[in-house]
Amino acid sequence: MRRARFKAPKSHPFAYYHCVSRIVNRDFVLGEAEKAQFSQFMRLYERLYGLRIVSYCLMSNHFHLLVEVPQRPADEALPDDEGLIVHVQKCLGEKAATNLRWELELYRSQGNDVAAEALRQNWFGRMWDISQYMKVLKQRFTQWFNKRHNRRGTLWEDRFRSVLVEGKGPALKAMAAYIDLNPVRAGICDDPKDYRWCSYGEAVSGGKKATKAREALLWLDSFTIGMTGEARERTRVQGPERPNTVEESLRRYRCYLFGIPESGARQEEELAREKSGGRAQIFRSRIPRQKALEVLKNGGRLEKADYLRCRVRYFVDGAAIGSKAFIEEVFQESRAYFHPERKTGARSLRGIETVPKPERLYNLRQLGKDALG
Repeated sequence: MRRARFKAPKSHPFAYYHCVSRIVNRDFVLGEAEKAQFSQFMRLYERLYGLRIVSYCLMSNHFHLLVEVPQRPADEALPDDEGLIVHVQKCLGEKAATNLRWELELYRSQGNDVAAEALRQNWFGRMWDISQYMKVLKQRFTQWFNKRHNRRGTLWEDRFRSVLVEGKGPALKAMAAYIDLNPVRAGICDDPKDYRWCSYGEAVSGGKKATKAREALLWLDSFTIGMTGEARERTRVQGPERPNTVEESLRRYRCYLFGIPESGARQEEELAREKSGGRAQIFRSRIPRQKALEVLKNGGRLEKADYLRCRVRYFVDGAAIGSKAFIEEVFQESRAYFHPERKTGARSLRGIETVPKPERLYNLRQLGKDALG
Protein backbone atom coordinates (compact mmCIF):
# COMPACT_ATOMS: atom_id res chain seq x y z
CA MET A 1 0.00 0.00 0.00
CA ARG A 2 1.36 3.41 -0.92
CA ARG A 3 2.21 5.68 1.98
CA ALA A 4 0.47 9.04 1.99
CA ARG A 5 2.68 11.99 1.08
CA PHE A 6 4.08 14.04 3.92
CA LYS A 7 2.21 17.32 4.20
CA ALA A 8 3.23 20.59 5.83
CA PRO A 9 1.95 21.09 9.39
CA LYS A 10 -1.48 22.73 9.43
CA SER A 11 -0.04 25.73 11.23
CA HIS A 12 1.90 26.61 8.06
CA PRO A 13 -0.11 28.73 5.58
CA PHE A 14 2.02 27.43 2.68
CA ALA A 15 3.62 24.11 1.83
CA TYR A 16 6.56 23.66 -0.55
CA TYR A 17 7.18 20.49 -2.54
CA HIS A 18 10.05 19.44 -4.76
CA CYS A 19 8.37 17.19 -7.32
CA VAL A 20 10.15 14.91 -9.79
CA SER A 21 8.72 12.67 -12.50
CA ARG A 22 10.51 10.65 -15.17
CA ILE A 23 9.59 9.38 -18.62
CA VAL A 24 8.87 5.64 -18.80
CA ASN A 25 12.09 3.66 -19.36
CA ARG A 26 13.81 7.03 -18.83
CA ASP A 27 13.83 7.56 -22.59
CA PHE A 28 15.09 10.91 -23.86
CA VAL A 29 11.96 12.04 -25.71
CA LEU A 30 11.40 15.62 -24.61
CA GLY A 31 12.74 17.94 -27.29
CA GLU A 32 12.36 21.68 -27.68
CA ALA A 33 8.72 21.50 -28.83
CA GLU A 34 7.78 19.12 -26.02
CA LYS A 35 9.43 21.27 -23.36
CA ALA A 36 7.70 24.36 -24.70
CA GLN A 37 4.30 22.66 -24.54
CA PHE A 38 4.97 21.25 -21.06
CA SER A 39 5.94 24.73 -19.90
CA GLN A 40 2.64 26.11 -21.20
CA PHE A 41 0.62 23.48 -19.33
CA MET A 42 2.75 24.04 -16.21
CA ARG A 43 1.94 27.77 -16.16
CA LEU A 44 -1.71 27.29 -17.14
CA TYR A 45 -2.55 24.94 -14.26
CA GLU A 46 -0.36 26.96 -11.91
CA ARG A 47 -2.77 29.86 -12.42
CA LEU A 48 -5.92 27.75 -12.46
CA TYR A 49 -5.16 25.87 -9.24
CA GLY A 50 -3.81 28.83 -7.27
CA LEU A 51 -0.24 27.55 -6.86
CA ARG A 52 3.17 29.09 -7.56
CA ILE A 53 6.20 27.59 -9.30
CA VAL A 54 9.21 28.74 -7.29
CA SER A 55 11.79 26.95 -9.43
CA TYR A 56 11.75 24.38 -12.24
CA CYS A 57 13.92 22.51 -14.72
CA LEU A 58 12.72 20.51 -17.74
CA MET A 59 15.18 17.86 -18.90
CA SER A 60 14.95 15.45 -21.82
CA ASN A 61 13.62 12.53 -19.77
CA HIS A 62 12.34 14.08 -16.51
CA PHE A 63 11.37 17.32 -14.83
CA HIS A 64 11.80 19.06 -11.48
CA LEU A 65 9.28 21.49 -9.97
CA LEU A 66 9.49 23.37 -6.68
CA VAL A 67 5.89 24.35 -5.96
CA GLU A 68 4.30 26.62 -3.36
CA VAL A 69 0.87 25.30 -2.28
CA PRO A 70 -1.35 27.54 -0.12
CA GLN A 71 -3.71 26.01 2.43
CA ARG A 72 -7.24 25.77 1.02
CA PRO A 73 -9.35 28.73 2.13
CA ALA A 74 -12.27 28.19 4.49
CA ASP A 75 -15.54 27.47 2.68
CA GLU A 76 -16.91 30.89 3.51
CA ALA A 77 -13.86 32.51 1.90
CA LEU A 78 -14.19 30.67 -1.42
CA PRO A 79 -15.21 32.73 -4.48
CA ASP A 80 -18.91 32.95 -5.27
CA ASP A 81 -20.33 31.66 -8.59
CA GLU A 82 -19.33 34.76 -10.51
CA GLY A 83 -15.86 34.83 -8.98
CA LEU A 84 -15.26 31.21 -9.98
CA ILE A 85 -16.52 31.86 -13.52
CA VAL A 86 -14.23 34.88 -13.93
CA HIS A 87 -11.25 32.85 -12.68
CA VAL A 88 -11.97 30.02 -15.11
CA GLN A 89 -12.38 32.51 -17.96
CA LYS A 90 -8.98 34.09 -17.24
CA CYS A 91 -7.26 30.70 -17.19
CA LEU A 92 -9.13 28.48 -19.63
CA GLY A 93 -10.89 30.94 -21.89
CA GLU A 94 -14.39 31.96 -22.82
CA LYS A 95 -15.71 28.53 -23.84
CA ALA A 96 -14.96 26.84 -20.51
CA ALA A 97 -16.34 29.84 -18.60
CA THR A 98 -19.53 29.89 -20.69
CA ASN A 99 -20.14 26.18 -20.06
CA LEU A 100 -19.59 26.63 -16.33
CA ARG A 101 -21.91 29.64 -16.20
CA TRP A 102 -24.64 27.74 -18.09
CA GLU A 103 -24.49 24.78 -15.70
CA LEU A 104 -24.47 26.90 -12.55
CA GLU A 105 -27.33 29.11 -13.73
CA LEU A 106 -29.36 26.06 -14.74
CA TYR A 107 -28.98 24.45 -11.32
CA ARG A 108 -29.71 27.71 -9.50
CA SER A 109 -32.83 28.35 -11.62
CA GLN A 110 -34.10 24.89 -10.75
CA GLY A 111 -33.48 25.48 -7.06
CA ASN A 112 -30.99 22.62 -7.13
CA ASP A 113 -28.37 24.19 -4.91
CA VAL A 114 -26.98 20.76 -3.99
CA ALA A 115 -25.97 20.12 -7.61
CA ALA A 116 -24.60 23.65 -7.96
CA GLU A 117 -22.43 23.24 -4.86
CA ALA A 118 -21.25 19.83 -6.05
CA LEU A 119 -20.13 21.44 -9.31
CA ARG A 120 -18.33 24.20 -7.44
CA GLN A 121 -16.59 21.70 -5.17
CA ASN A 122 -15.51 19.73 -8.21
CA TRP A 123 -13.53 22.80 -9.27
CA PHE A 124 -12.31 23.81 -5.82
CA GLY A 125 -11.33 20.23 -4.98
CA ARG A 126 -8.58 20.40 -7.60
CA MET A 127 -7.20 23.73 -6.39
CA TRP A 128 -4.53 24.25 -3.71
CA ASP A 129 -3.54 20.58 -3.94
CA ILE A 130 -0.16 19.35 -5.17
CA SER A 131 -1.42 15.87 -6.08
CA GLN A 132 -4.26 17.20 -8.21
CA TYR A 133 -1.94 19.68 -9.92
CA MET A 134 0.60 17.02 -10.82
CA LYS A 135 -2.09 14.56 -11.91
CA VAL A 136 -3.71 16.99 -14.34
CA LEU A 137 -0.38 18.38 -15.59
CA LYS A 138 0.98 14.93 -16.42
CA GLN A 139 -2.28 13.64 -17.89
CA ARG A 140 -2.80 16.69 -20.07
CA PHE A 141 0.76 16.57 -21.38
CA THR A 142 0.49 12.82 -22.05
CA GLN A 143 -2.62 13.40 -24.17
CA TRP A 144 -0.83 16.09 -26.18
CA PHE A 145 2.37 14.01 -26.53
CA ASN A 146 0.58 10.81 -27.61
CA LYS A 147 -1.45 12.67 -30.22
CA ARG A 148 1.63 14.45 -31.59
CA HIS A 149 3.68 11.25 -31.80
CA ASN A 150 0.84 8.89 -32.76
CA ARG A 151 1.37 6.66 -29.72
CA ARG A 152 -0.72 5.09 -26.97
CA GLY A 153 -0.22 4.20 -23.35
CA THR A 154 1.51 5.67 -20.34
CA LEU A 155 4.27 8.24 -20.74
CA TRP A 156 5.46 8.56 -17.15
CA GLU A 157 7.49 5.99 -15.23
CA ASP A 158 5.45 6.05 -12.02
CA ARG A 159 3.62 8.43 -9.75
CA PHE A 160 5.65 11.55 -9.06
CA ARG A 161 8.09 11.70 -6.17
CA SER A 162 7.95 14.63 -3.79
CA VAL A 163 10.01 16.08 -0.96
CA LEU A 164 8.45 18.47 1.54
CA VAL A 165 10.69 21.55 1.84
CA GLU A 166 10.73 24.08 4.65
CA GLY A 167 9.49 27.41 3.33
CA LYS A 168 12.32 29.65 4.43
CA GLY A 169 16.00 30.50 4.20
CA PRO A 170 18.56 27.78 3.51
CA ALA A 171 16.27 24.87 2.62
CA LEU A 172 14.12 26.58 -0.01
CA LYS A 173 16.97 28.54 -1.56
CA ALA A 174 19.23 25.48 -1.69
CA MET A 175 16.51 23.39 -3.33
CA ALA A 176 15.82 26.09 -5.93
CA ALA A 177 19.52 26.34 -6.78
CA TYR A 178 19.81 22.55 -6.92
CA ILE A 179 17.00 22.46 -9.48
CA ASP A 180 18.46 25.30 -11.59
CA LEU A 181 21.85 23.55 -11.66
CA ASN A 182 20.48 20.32 -13.17
CA PRO A 183 21.76 21.06 -16.69
CA VAL A 184 25.21 21.85 -15.26
CA ARG A 185 25.36 18.54 -13.40
CA ALA A 186 24.20 16.75 -16.57
CA GLY A 187 27.05 18.32 -18.56
CA ILE A 188 24.68 20.14 -20.92
CA CYS A 189 26.14 23.56 -20.16
CA ASP A 190 28.62 25.31 -17.84
CA ASP A 191 26.19 28.05 -16.91
CA PRO A 192 22.44 27.61 -16.18
CA LYS A 193 21.74 30.97 -17.85
CA ASP A 194 22.41 29.20 -21.14
CA TYR A 195 19.70 26.60 -20.52
CA ARG A 196 16.33 28.10 -21.41
CA TRP A 197 14.24 25.35 -19.78
CA CYS A 198 15.09 26.18 -16.16
CA SER A 199 13.67 28.99 -14.03
CA TYR A 200 17.00 30.86 -13.81
CA GLY A 201 17.51 30.69 -17.58
CA GLU A 202 13.96 31.96 -18.07
CA ALA A 203 14.46 34.82 -15.60
CA VAL A 204 17.69 35.91 -17.29
CA SER A 205 16.14 35.84 -20.76
CA GLY A 206 13.75 38.68 -19.89
CA GLY A 207 10.59 39.61 -21.76
CA LYS A 208 6.97 38.98 -20.86
CA LYS A 209 7.41 35.21 -20.54
CA ALA A 210 10.05 35.71 -17.84
CA THR A 211 7.74 37.61 -15.48
CA LYS A 212 6.75 34.64 -13.31
CA ALA A 213 10.31 33.35 -13.01
CA ARG A 214 11.63 36.80 -12.10
CA GLU A 215 8.95 37.33 -9.45
CA ALA A 216 9.86 34.01 -7.84
CA LEU A 217 13.57 34.85 -7.94
CA LEU A 218 12.97 38.26 -6.32
CA TRP A 219 11.11 36.52 -3.54
CA LEU A 220 13.84 33.90 -3.05
CA ASP A 221 16.46 36.62 -2.91
CA SER A 222 14.57 38.33 -0.07
CA PHE A 223 15.25 35.47 2.35
CA THR A 224 17.75 35.99 5.14
CA ILE A 225 18.81 33.44 7.73
CA GLY A 226 16.98 33.91 11.01
CA MET A 227 14.03 35.75 9.49
CA THR A 228 10.93 35.29 11.64
CA GLY A 229 7.79 33.64 10.33
CA GLU A 230 5.92 36.95 10.45
CA ALA A 231 8.66 38.69 8.48
CA ARG A 232 8.75 35.89 5.89
CA GLU A 233 5.00 36.10 5.34
CA ARG A 234 5.17 39.89 5.03
CA THR A 235 7.97 39.52 2.48
CA ARG A 236 6.01 36.89 0.55
CA VAL A 237 2.98 39.19 0.22
CA GLN A 238 4.54 42.67 0.04
CA GLY A 239 7.98 41.94 -1.32
CA PRO A 240 11.34 42.62 0.38
CA GLU A 241 11.60 45.50 2.83
CA ARG A 242 14.99 46.62 1.56
CA PRO A 243 15.25 48.39 -1.81
CA ASN A 244 15.67 45.79 -4.51
CA THR A 245 15.73 45.40 -8.29
CA VAL A 246 15.49 42.45 -10.62
CA GLU A 247 19.06 43.07 -11.77
CA GLU A 248 20.41 43.05 -8.20
CA SER A 249 18.46 39.90 -7.32
CA LEU A 250 19.77 38.18 -10.44
CA ARG A 251 23.31 39.18 -9.47
CA ARG A 252 23.00 37.86 -5.91
CA TYR A 253 21.35 34.62 -6.99
CA ARG A 254 24.06 34.12 -9.60
CA CYS A 255 26.69 34.51 -6.90
CA TYR A 256 24.81 31.92 -4.85
CA LEU A 257 24.65 29.47 -7.76
CA PHE A 258 28.38 29.72 -8.42
CA GLY A 259 29.47 29.79 -4.78
CA ILE A 260 31.13 33.19 -4.87
CA PRO A 261 30.66 35.93 -2.23
CA GLU A 262 28.01 38.60 -2.82
CA SER A 263 30.13 41.33 -1.26
CA GLY A 264 32.24 43.37 -3.66
CA ALA A 265 35.00 43.65 -1.06
CA ARG A 266 35.18 39.86 -0.64
CA GLN A 267 35.21 39.41 -4.39
CA GLU A 268 38.16 41.82 -4.68
CA GLU A 269 40.03 39.88 -1.99
CA GLU A 270 39.59 36.62 -3.88
CA LEU A 271 40.59 38.18 -7.21
CA ALA A 272 43.69 39.69 -5.62
CA ARG A 273 44.64 36.29 -4.22
CA GLU A 274 44.22 34.75 -7.66
CA LYS A 275 46.28 37.48 -9.38
CA SER A 276 49.12 37.13 -6.85
CA GLY A 277 49.57 33.48 -7.73
CA GLY A 278 47.39 32.03 -4.99
CA ARG A 279 44.23 30.04 -5.43
CA ALA A 280 40.90 31.56 -4.51
CA GLN A 281 39.02 29.32 -2.10
CA ILE A 282 35.58 29.78 -3.59
CA PHE A 283 35.35 27.57 -6.64
CA ARG A 284 33.11 24.55 -6.57
CA SER A 285 33.14 21.05 -7.97
CA ARG A 286 31.17 20.48 -11.18
CA ILE A 287 31.63 24.16 -12.09
CA PRO A 288 34.57 24.76 -14.48
CA ARG A 289 37.17 26.93 -12.78
CA GLN A 290 37.42 29.26 -15.74
CA LYS A 291 33.64 29.82 -15.69
CA ALA A 292 33.70 30.55 -11.94
CA LEU A 293 36.55 33.04 -12.46
CA GLU A 294 34.53 34.73 -15.17
CA VAL A 295 31.53 35.09 -12.83
CA LEU A 296 33.77 36.37 -10.04
CA LYS A 297 35.38 38.99 -12.26
CA ASN A 298 31.94 40.26 -13.23
CA GLY A 299 30.83 40.43 -9.62
CA GLY A 300 28.02 37.97 -10.22
CA ARG A 301 26.58 40.10 -12.98
CA LEU A 302 25.94 38.62 -16.42
CA GLU A 303 28.78 39.50 -18.85
CA LYS A 304 26.41 27.65 -2.33
CA ALA A 305 28.03 25.14 -1.34
CA ASP A 306 29.67 22.22 -3.17
CA TYR A 307 26.73 19.91 -2.66
CA LEU A 308 24.49 22.03 -4.88
CA ARG A 309 26.67 21.07 -7.86
CA CYS A 310 26.44 17.37 -7.09
CA ARG A 311 23.54 14.96 -7.17
CA VAL A 312 22.09 15.20 -3.69
CA ARG A 313 19.94 12.09 -3.18
CA TYR A 314 18.02 13.65 -0.29
CA PHE A 315 16.73 16.43 -2.54
CA VAL A 316 14.88 13.81 -4.61
CA ASP A 317 14.50 10.73 -2.39
CA GLY A 318 14.13 12.31 1.04
CA ALA A 319 10.76 12.78 2.71
CA ALA A 320 11.19 16.32 4.03
CA ILE A 321 14.00 18.88 4.00
CA GLY A 322 14.50 21.83 6.34
CA SER A 323 15.79 23.04 9.67
CA LYS A 324 15.91 20.75 12.68
CA ALA A 325 12.87 22.45 14.21
CA PHE A 326 10.83 22.12 11.00
CA ILE A 327 11.60 18.40 10.63
CA GLU A 328 10.63 17.77 14.26
CA GLU A 329 7.32 19.55 13.65
CA VAL A 330 6.61 17.41 10.56
CA PHE A 331 7.61 14.30 12.53
CA GLN A 332 5.10 15.04 15.28
CA GLU A 333 2.34 15.71 12.72
CA SER A 334 3.13 12.37 11.00
CA ARG A 335 3.91 10.33 14.13
CA ALA A 336 1.67 7.43 13.05
CA TYR A 337 3.93 6.63 10.08
CA PHE A 338 6.95 5.83 12.30
CA HIS A 339 7.85 3.09 14.73
CA PRO A 340 6.75 3.83 18.32
CA GLU A 341 10.35 3.51 19.53
CA ARG A 342 11.55 6.36 17.34
CA LYS A 343 11.81 9.41 19.56
CA THR A 344 12.99 12.19 17.23
CA GLY A 345 12.49 13.07 13.58
CA ALA A 346 15.44 15.19 12.41
CA ARG A 347 18.38 13.43 10.81
CA SER A 348 21.36 15.34 9.38
CA LEU A 349 22.08 14.83 5.70
CA ARG A 350 24.81 12.22 5.73
CA GLY A 351 27.81 13.37 3.73
CA ILE A 352 27.38 17.16 4.00
CA GLU A 353 27.68 17.70 7.76
CA THR A 354 30.38 20.31 7.15
CA VAL A 355 27.85 22.93 6.03
CA PRO A 356 27.80 25.79 8.63
CA LYS A 357 25.15 25.25 11.30
CA PRO A 358 22.94 28.26 10.38
CA GLU A 359 22.57 26.78 6.88
CA ARG A 360 22.58 23.09 7.82
CA LEU A 361 19.71 21.02 6.52
CA TYR A 362 18.01 18.02 8.09
CA ASN A 363 15.90 15.22 6.69
CA LEU A 364 13.04 13.11 8.01
CA ARG A 365 14.22 9.85 6.46
CA GLN A 366 17.88 8.81 6.73
CA LEU A 367 19.04 7.15 3.53
CA GLY A 368 21.37 4.18 3.55
CA LYS A 369 24.08 5.92 1.52
CA ASP A 370 25.83 9.27 1.64
CA ALA A 371 23.92 12.27 0.32
CA LEU A 372 26.24 12.81 -2.61
CA GLY A 373 25.95 10.32 -5.40
